[in-house]
Amino acid sequence: MRSMVYRGPYKVRVEEKDIPAIEHPNDAIVRVTAAAICGSDLHLYHGMMPDTRMGTTFGHEFVGVVHAVGPSVRNLSVGDRVMVPFNIYCGTCYFCSRGLYSNCHNVNPNATAVGGIYGYSHTCGGYDGGQAEFVRVPFADVGPSIIPEWMDEEDAVLLTDALATGYFGAQLGGIGEGDTVIVFGAGPVGLFAAQSSWLMGAGRVIVVDHLEYRLEKARSFAHAETYNFAEYDDIVVEMKKATDYLGADVVIDAAGAEADGSFLQNVTASQLKLQGGSPVALNWAIDSVRKAGTVSVVGAYGPIFSAVKFGDALNKGLTLRMNQCPAKRQWPRLFEHIRNGYLKPSDIITHRIPLEHIAEGYHMFSAKLDNCIKPLIIPSAS
Repeated sequence: MRSMVYRGPYKVRVEEKDIPAIEHPNDAIVRVTAAAICGSDLHLYHGMMPDTRMGTTFGHEFVGVVHAVGPSVRNLSVGDRVMVPFNIYCGTCYFCSRGLYSNCHNVNPNATAVGGIYGYSHTCGGYDGGQAEFVRVPFADVGPSIIPEWMDEEDAVLLTDALATGYFGAQLGGIGEGDTVIVFGAGPVGLFAAQSSWLMGAGRVIVVDHLEYRLEKARSFAHAETYNFAEYDDIVVEMKKATDYLGADVVIDAAGAEADGSFLQNVTASQLKLQGGSPVALNWAIDSVRKAGTVSVVGAYGPIFSAVKFGDALNKGLTLRMNQCPAKRQWPRLFEHIRNGYLKPSDIITHRIPLEHIAEGYHMFSAKLDNCIKPLIIPSAS
């Protein structure tokens, strides 16, 4: 099969790999029909995540058709059209039994924090991802769901991470009716977090980014107020001005480890590898939220420390909530929102790229070329 393969920072290409085999009775093999490049894939592409090994296949957002199943699989059959959450989880451990699928205790021998994630380095279990013609899906009776007949495949692929994570970010904020919400980052997760904030009762939603085409999308897609932080000396001061000098009730960090805005922080994070990512957006969130407010973090960070303003968070009495999204837990509500017409996830897709051109796709997405917001990868396996 053809598969995207990592060959070092900024180097990906398509190579031939063996079609994955059933390794456990509860495995399935899925023929991928659509995958996506996620903003957090860029952390791998840029060399930000430790233990990203040569030959790894990325991709944790994908849908496809069941190609083969192990002998103990009961919920799926060959030929089923399925959506696969980015979390790999057992479904029975202490954490899974509490709906914390992203913290499964049985699928990642390399960490005590996060569970397994497809195509996201050996710090997340070392599983190959879905930017390929075929992918092995462990615990196939637990993770994948059959795509409803009424659901478009391009909507389904965004439910596997981006939409679920954005919705989860708003959910973690505990948004109350009439609350003011600020979202840092206007990538797909930030756009979905802004849109989801309205569904949870927000009275005002503000999105902050520095790319004008993404801010335009925040206005048209999420109906948010927007601020370009590059146009201000201090974006935190502007956020205070915009909120009667109190700060927002809820701030969502949807930018994560590669937030722009501080040369020093970016050098120590991306060049010297002294931090688990640039904490610019997170520190802006801590400074922009009101006292006793809530900061929700769904942007991805590396496992080593970041220079976060924890003392300020303490002294302001903030609630900090964060996690990798347990994607499937969000699906029942999101299915209803999509079916009722409140959400149309595929509206953020800007590019559809053949698997053969994935290197160009990564470059375009990384360099923010051609107003790229969300690229889909289309394998052509028969």
